[in-house]
Amino acid sequence: MKKILLNMAAALVLAVCAPRAEASMVPKRSVLNNGMVLLTSEQRALPMVAVELLIDAGSRHEAAHQAGLANLTSKLLIYGTKKRSALQISEALDFIGASLASGASENVASVSLTILKKDLAVGLELLAEILTSSTFPRDEIDRQKQAIIGAIKAQEEDPGAVASRAFAAALFPQSPYGRPVEGAEASVKSLQAQSLKDFFTRYYRPNRSILSVVGDVSETEITQALNQALRGWTRGAESTAPSAPSNIGAAQTLRINKDLTQANIILGHNGVARGHPDYYAIQVMNYILGGGGFSSRAMDSIRNERGLAYSVYSFFSPEKSHGSFQFVMQTKNESAQEAIRIARDEIRKIREQPVSEQELNDAKEYLAGSFALRFDTNRKVAGFLTQVEYFGLGLDFPSRYTELVRKVSREDVQRVAKQFLQPDKLITVIVGNHKKITPN
Repeated sequence: MKKILLNMAAALVLAVCAPRAEASMVPKRSVLNNGMVLLTSEQRALPMVAVELLIDAGSRHEAAHQAGLANLTSKLLIYGTKKRSALQISEALDFIGASLASGASENVASVSLTILKKDLAVGLELLAEILTSSTFPRDEIDRQKQAIIGAIKAQEEDPGAVASRAFAAALFPQSPYGRPVEGAEASVKSLQAQSLKDFFTRYYRPNRSILSVVGDVSETEITQALNQALRGWTRGAESTAPSAPSNIGAAQTLRINKDLTQANIILGHNGVARGHPDYYAIQVMNYILGGGGFSSRAMDSIRNERGLAYSVYSFFSPEKSHGSFQFVMQTKNESAQEAIRIARDEIRKIREQPVSEQELNDAKEYLAGSFALRFDTNRKVAGFLTQVEYFGLGLDFPSRYTELVRKVSREDVQRVAKQFLQPDKLITVIVGNHKKITPN
């Protein structure tokens, strides 16, 4: 009865919220004079504007011996320009109550700005400064290096992070996608100011960028403002589509010994790119397998029935050129092998036996019904719109998403399970106290 009531509530929320959310997330698209793609969604409810910028300047463009270069470059954008120091930038943001953040992933660098409408001109001036005249002061470089190295060392003590890094390195050997975006301690220490400046000059260009603007501003207004503010940001080398890793790691078991009471486990293999036509059937299938929280088979069999793990879930992580599948668990060292055996059994079971109509309907209702609820702020909408453009999903994607999920059938679920779950190719990573983990 509880599940029925929850499904009815989700359906009701979808009926009320989805049309509004879909309408608000369909942007207007244009290309500015400098080649930058602009997406605008006018939202007048609050006098706020959220700006999200993606630039083809991720870690895939750095050499292996310079691992961490893209990440360090992105972080230093807001730490000094030709006009202002890091302190002056921070004070300017504090004075108007704005937030400005930057970062990088394997494929892209990003800049996020949230600001009051009345201060939009000031915010765009700051944005233009960091995109055209960042100076990368040596003292700020040294401070950021130390912060990044500290974070790297902290992650070495986080068993989940250790497992995730080991899995990526095993799945995508000799690839930027198998290396941490932050780099390694040695590579970060070796990065020099000139390398940062060269990377910035080459890759931070408007014709390699997507900018989404959501809030109290019209397309005409923001276009004029951006053409003025970014008039000094000139075109550079054209953006290039990412290519899939050339090498995929073979099935293997990696054991990393740490004195822990809980073993952290990842089982996984290669996945699919975001643009794959079976993406939505895969998401429904994975929801049933391990992506549905307490509604998933993995949670039911490994935690609820046997009490072997507090946390268990699975997911397909798609990139533009490739992807990965991961089945993640935390369990006592003594029960690690049993949990792995059951996880493999669940993967085989969903490949071999059709899911029930109830499982299928529950998965589709949740995925369709929760879609509109994920975008409750302008910033979330702005981030979503840049992803829609980056992955080439089409401006009407928000209005098509529900249909794409709802048309998935039981036959589709079993077909993609057989095709994209590969139990004989699983890479298994076990981080735990191996004195207490029973061998296979």
